[in-house]
Amino acid sequence: MKQFFLIVSFIVVAQFASAQKLFSVKYQNQADVKVFVVDYANQADLKVFKVDYSNQAKGNKGLWFFTEYSNQADTSIFFVSYSNQADLKIFFVDYQNQSGWLNNSKKQLLY
Repeated sequence: MKQFFLIVSFIVVAQFASAQKLFSVKYQNQADVKVFVVDYANQADLKVFKVDYSNQAKGNKGLWFFTEYSNQADTSIFFVSYSNQADLKIFFVDYQNQSGWLNNSKKQLLY
């Protein structure tokens, strides 16, 4: 019974944990998610704010922390050159309160 409770707890926590610590890889085949940076916020699936510290990148709200090493990241991303190559289109915002999802159907890409 204890093992069952631990497994269920792990699954629940994993569902709510989010991959906001990211590492930018050099090659497309190394990435979990392919990302394209759009010119305008209304073209994006996600508005992203880059935070300074990893503990600020909590929740799946577009608060991203870029790690120095791949083993520190939850998700690896590759920035593509064309929007039709991307899994996710993002727009970098200037203020933390501007970040967030515009297309909720893409949220699962960063869980």
